[in-house]
Parts: sequence; C-alpha cells; structure tokens
Amino acid sequence: MKTIISYNTKDIKTEGSLEDLGNGYNTWIDLVSPGGEEFLSLANKFKLNKEAVETYLNNSKNPEIRMLDNHTFTIMSELKNKDPETLVIEPIYFFLGKHWLITIHSQDLNLKELVERLLKVKNEKIKESQIDALYYNILAEIVTKYEQLLTALELSINEYQRQSFVRPLPSIFERIEILSRETIILRRHFWRVRNVINFLVHNEQDKEEIKYIEMVNDDISQLIDFVESFQDTINSIRELYVAKVSLQINDTMRLLTIFTVILLPLTLIAGIYGMNGVDLQNFGTLPTGFIPVIALMVVIAIGLLLFFIKKQWLLAKVSNEGDGSHYKQADEQKNHDFKQDN
Repeated sequence: MKTIISYNTKDIKTEGSLEDLGNGYNTWIDLVSPGGEEFLSLANKFKLNKEAVETYLNNSKNPEIRMLDNHTFTIMSELKNKDPETLVIEPIYFFLGKHWLITIHSQDLNLKELVERLLKVKNEKIKESQIDALYYNILAEIVTKYEQLLTALELSINEYQRQSFVRPLPSIFERIEILSRETIILRRHFWRVRNVINFLVHNEQDKEEIKYIEMVNDDISQLIDFVESFQDTINSIRELYVAKVSLQINDTMRLLTIFTVILLPLTLIAGIYGMNGVDLQNFGTLPTGFIPVIALMVVIAIGLLLFFIKKQWLLAKVSNEGDGSHYKQADEQKNHDFKQDN
C-alpha cells in the first residue's frame, strides 16, 4: 500500500502524487510492505544508494543513520508489546531527500494519521519549513511512544515484585527472566537511537528545523536511565525470589524436623515397650504399664511441642509486612515519580 501526501506553504494534498515534486511541493511517500518491483522502481526513480537499498532488503532492524550523496538513510524502530512478555520490533526505513521523504515498513503503523496530525497541529511551522521538519517530527513521535512502552513495562515489573514477595512461584521467575532479556534489548536499542539523534543534532546544527529533534536528545537519555533502573529492580526481584524460596525450603525442612524429633522418642518408647511389655498370649487385655506409657508419650509430645513453640519454631508471629502492602505504596510512589519526570 502506498500513501503520498504533498504540501507547501499554501496547500496540503492528502492524495498527492509523485508529479507534485516538480511543482514546488514537499512530498512524503509511505510504503507498507511494498513488493520487490514496486520498491526497486521507486529506488531507481529517486536514485537511492545501493548500500541503503541492500540494507533495507536484508531487513536490518538496528537503528542507524547514513549521510549519503543525494539523501540521508535512517533506520528507526517502533516497539510494541504483543503481550506483557513479548516485545515486537517493527523497523521503519527513512530515505530523506531535498524535497521528499520516503518511509517503508512492513505493518500499518498509522503513519498517515500521524503525518496528517502533524501538518494540522503544526501547520504553518512545518509547511514553511523544509521536508526535514516532518522527518524530525516523525522521529520525535517514535521516541515519545517509547515512554508509553516503558510505563507498561514498569507496571509489569512492579506487579511481579509484589507477587515475588507474597508468593514466589516458578512461573513468576520465568517471567522475570523474560523481562530481564527485554530490558537488555531495550537498553541496546535506546543506545543506538541516541547515537542517531546525537548524529543529527551535531551534524545538522546549521538547519533551523533541527530544533524539532533537539528536545528528543534529552528524552532518550532519560529513557536509558529508566531502563537501567528497571534492570536493577529486576535483579533485586531475582534476589528476593531466591531468598523467599530458600525461606520456604527452610520452613519445610523445619516442619519435617519437628515431626521427626517428636516421633523419634515416641517410636523408641513404643518399640521397647512393645518388645518387652506386651504379652502376645493375652492380647485382648491391656498390658501391664500401658496407661503410664501412653501418658509418658503424651507428656513427651506436649513437652516437645511447647519447647518448639517457645523457640518460635511453631506458631511464630508473622509480621504484617508479609502482605506486600509496603510494596504497593512504593510502587505507587515510583509510578508518580515516573509520570512527573515525563
């Protein structure tokens, strides 16, 4: 699917054409999953660099920028969460010329609605500027969407943190590991995006339109800081999970030890008494000393139970902190701080 929007200081054509280029228009061309012949035809018409064309055909996803002879080639990516544990990277390829901008991507990313909105909201500013202004604004919008992704990621991390504290399960640990891999991918991705933004800021300072991208430079640095803090939080959750599982194992072993300690003397007494105090020929009558032996066993069992209770091995008081309420309060405060920073 091909979309062409042409504009100048006096007019905006939402159904533009390639012929508008020779009539004083800036032209944006958007291709969604173009066929090989369609793309190569466009590449020949605009004399796109062969290396840039090969990079696109190889479906490279890493953000990068190249200043070529007659145009600038850029790769950016839109990031989406297909679900809380699946990160989808959708590359967008930019070919920027003097009066034209080509964007190519494999899925419908609503770029047409974005461009139409930019031309309406920032109508005069963009219409009076070169095509670079539209290019910079699209890049800025892509980075802005990263903030929404990180907000959703933070909520997932906070929820797993709470679950790890209340009831650590193997499934939670698996999800934590998935989130850890996602944060590593995001950090590398944001570093590459920052390199692209820095390159534009330092090499396009003579252009007035660069102001549209300068503010994004600080935003992407802040996003990197947030991702690194998320990684620290995930490491803390991992340590918390291991500690809680160890405590659960200790509780289980302690309970088994208590049963063993209580049953061992009772078994010993029952064995000795059964071997020496029970007359098998008079099995229907109570053996001599049966009542005292049972009483002794009950006293020993009760005594051991009282001993373990006194040592707080049994019926120990549990702090109210175990309900995870303090984590909930901390999470709400972190969410508030994150929104303020953005």
